[in-house]
Amino acid sequence: MTQAAKFDDIVARLTAGYPSLARMPGTPWPRPVLISVLVAGALAWGLLSILMVVWGWRGVVLTAAVVLLVAAVGAYRSRYR
Repeated sequence: MTQAAKFDDIVARLTAGYPSLARMPGTPWPRPVLISVLVAGALAWGLLSILMVVWGWRGVVLTAAVVLLVAAVGAYRSRYR
């Protein structure tokens, strides 16, 4: 049995026991794109955390601005989707 088949079997058993784990139809991004976006977001958050320590209040202001910008874009996209 291949790794992909094992993975699919595990996912099938989990979603049978917990239907809320099933992927909703019409998910906006395919799984590889979603994973890439999440990894990029985690790296960006790590960089912003380092900048908050190194730059002091300027890093905090930059982080707050980035978080507000991402939240605004997310709200805009969810409203017009």
